[in-house]
Order: sequence, then C-alpha cells, then structure tokens
Amino acid sequence: MTHTSESVNETERLAIDSVPTGLFIGGVWRETAARLPVEDPATGRVLCEVADASPADGLDALTAAADAQAGWASAAPRERSDLLMRAYRLLLAETERLALIMTLEMGKPLSEARGEIAYAAEFFRWFAEEAVRLDGGYMPAPAGGSRFLITRQPVGPSLLITPWNFPLAMGTRKIGPALAAGCTCVVKPAEQTPLSMLALAEILVRAGLPAGVVNVVTTSDPAALMTPMILDERSRKLSFTGSTAVGKILLEQCARTVMRTSMELGGNAPFVVFEDADLDEAVEGLLAAKMRNIGQTCTAANRILVQRSVIDDFARRLTERMAALPMGRGTEPDAVVGPLIDTDAVTKVTELVADAKQRGATVLLGGESADRPGNFYPATVLTGVPDEAAMCHTEIFGPVAALTAFDTEAEAVERANDTPYGLIGYVYTESLRRGLRVSEALETGLVGLNQGVISNPAAPFGGVKESGLGREGGFTGIDEFLETKYIGVKI
Repeated sequence: MTHTSESVNETERLAIDSVPTGLFIGGVWRETAARLPVEDPATGRVLCEVADASPADGLDALTAAADAQAGWASAAPRERSDLLMRAYRLLLAETERLALIMTLEMGKPLSEARGEIAYAAEFFRWFAEEAVRLDGGYMPAPAGGSRFLITRQPVGPSLLITPWNFPLAMGTRKIGPALAAGCTCVVKPAEQTPLSMLALAEILVRAGLPAGVVNVVTTSDPAALMTPMILDERSRKLSFTGSTAVGKILLEQCARTVMRTSMELGGNAPFVVFEDADLDEAVEGLLAAKMRNIGQTCTAANRILVQRSVIDDFARRLTERMAALPMGRGTEPDAVVGPLIDTDAVTKVTELVADAKQRGATVLLGGESADRPGNFYPATVLTGVPDEAAMCHTEIFGPVAALTAFDTEAEAVERANDTPYGLIGYVYTESLRRGLRVSEALETGLVGLNQGVISNPAAPFGGVKESGLGREGGFTGIDEFLETKYIGVKI
C-alpha cells in the first residue's frame, strides 16, 4: 500500500492501514500489478492505493460466486440470519474507525459518517430478521384434483454496483437481502470510495462469511470490468445505484440474458412549501433534505417550490441558517459543509449556479467557488430560479438551494411532476387533506410529508419513471433476490 505521509495524521493513517487493499475473491485477498489511488477530496492528496481489477479478475470473482452459490442457497435460513447479525454487531462496535475511513475517502463530516454506519448496520439487522421469514403458499386447485405449492428460491449469483456518496450503506442495502435470500454476490464499489467496502468485506470475514459468498472487486475502469460479468449467463441479478444514463446502458446489457435488475437511479426532487406550513419546520426539513452529505444524494431537494405569499420569509430564514453552517474538512469537529467528491463535481455546481444567475436568479448567499484548497463549494441560496435554468432539470449534487415561487396547489403539483425523474418529493403543509392529496398526486416512489429525511431500512426505497426499477429495504427488499416457483401436485 502506498501512502502520502503528509496527507494524514497518525490516527488517520492507522485507520487507513487497517483496510485491506487487494481484491477479495473466493475468500482470499488478491493483489494486482495495477493500482488505483484513493484521494482525500478535502485536500486532493492520495490516501492510499488499492488493487485495480482487470476483466479477468472480475470473471474470477464471478466464478467464485457461482461455485459458492449452491452451498449458500442450501444453508439454513437461521445460519444466514446469524451471519448478518454478527456483522451488524461488528459494524456498530467499529463505528469510529469506519466513520473516519469514510470521511477521509468521501469527505462527509464525521457526524454524518457515524450516522451512515448506524444506517448501514441496520440493513444487516433488518434482513437478518427477514431471512427466517421467507414464506410461500399452499392451496387446492379451483377445479380440484391437485394442489398448488408455491415456494421462493434465490435468484443466484448477483452483481452489486454501489455509489460513492453512501459507500457503506448502499453496500449493506444490497448485500443484506442478497445473503438473506441465499444469493452469492460480486460487489463493485465506486472507484472514488473503495475503502469502506473493503473494510466491510474484512468485517464479514470475521463474522464467519464462507469463501466465495461475497466478493469485492475495485477498479478504475468499471465498464471494462462489469461488461463481461453482465453478459456471462452465470450472473442472474444486477443491482445498481447510480446515474440514470449509466443505468440505461446496464439495462440494455442485462436484456441480452434477460437478467433480473434493480435500478436506483437519479432524481430531481421537488420540495413544496405551502403558505400554511410551519416555516421553521420547513426550513429545518429543507436543511436535512438539501445539506445531507453536502447535497450529494439522489434524495436531495433539488427544486424548492415555495408559495408566493411566504417565499420571502422562507428565503430569509433559510439564508440565515445556511450562512451559519461551517465549511471544512470532514474531520474538523464543527464542519457541516465538507468537500464535494472531486473537481468535476465542483465544476458542475459552479456552471449550474452561473447558468441560473445568467437567467435571472438572485444570489442570497454564496454563489461563487470557495477560495481554498480541496473540492469545496460554499452553502448557496438562490431565489427566483426560472424553470428553464439547467439546475431545474438535473441533479445539482451540491450545497445549493434553488427557490422558485408558485401560486396554487395545482401549479405546484404540475411543476413538481414536470420531470422525467420520480424518486422522491417533499411536501410541507399543516393541512392533512392537502398533504395527502398532494402526496398522492406526486409522481414519485417516495414522499416526505413534513419530514426532510425518510430513508429507513424497514421501508421500501425506490423511484418511478427514469428514477429506477424495483425497491430496496422494507418487506419487499428481499423479493428482488428471490424467484417464485410453482409446483403442481396431483392428489
């Protein structure tokens, strides 16, 4: 492993050194000649280097998963459940180490990283409980003479592709149900944030993971690595979290073998504030929905629609709160606004803000790149953002709140739905009737009604339209890794 000594202090270096840096294939850590540097987005310095897998390495990982599939599928549900529960406890026990690793490679403040560890662990606990509750059915045929026996079986070897913004939780959200259902898997973490997943693999080994059940391959060239595995008929499931553009490419590839897919793709979340809303609660909800993970989430409030009679008051309160958020490296005790993931992210946000200003938006806070090292962009509030602004049609993925006024409920719903995306929407109103009416009218898979963060392992997560297919979490999350089989029994 290669380190840049001046990039980290002793505590940080110990955390990084605790992470294996090879490929994890068939229960063995494997090194590669090619190496992938992992950078600290707050400084741009290299933290370490990890293995850079080739397509051949990927196929080896798939072979390991395929070879282990029958044994894992036949394992008792309680055995699978116990493994996940042991991993759950280990994750919680190592919260501080894992949170520091996550903050160093991804940038989010330590307080948020700790929260993600708890969130990630909860997926293992939830699906440990689901593993022993897989059901089926038995009934007489309507015409008599036979019985219908319905059972559910694991789909088979699964390919899991995770994003950089939640490098641990998005892994456990996929690995948990896969293992609970009896599926083996190959995990490909994002190239920017491989350390959290490698650390998780080591924890799973300590929890008693059988060889080949979970394999982890890191790479600088995801398309070259994944394409042969996707086209290989031994792969029976793909679960992907990432951009809609990449998701469409993967769906085309999966169609060649009619592979089962789950897709959690991009969003363009409306955040609707009606004039009867509790404005203080709405501001706090928006801060949670907008600033979580420095705005780099698919559930981030993207288009903030505020009823005209209260938009000035709302904008003033929001600006005061946003201005008070300290910016800094995620390891700094008070930091709330950490760095964006890379320079491309800063460039994108800068260009989106410049476009909005050019089209007539007013800057109430921020609006210019931060004058400091690292991939920082300051908390920004814009008002009067026109619908034709680019940021109204693409995920901002940064700490920028874009406000626009509306007049009527019908207008708010129409504008909220005027997007090809449909992951989540937010509604703030004190009227129960209006809240339910608008929530049901929104073309989204998720709605936060007077709540800025609603993700929960016990609830189904997923979108409609171009925001995805399938659901993760909740009672339906394990269904994505199970096939239903009907057995007709003659009596």
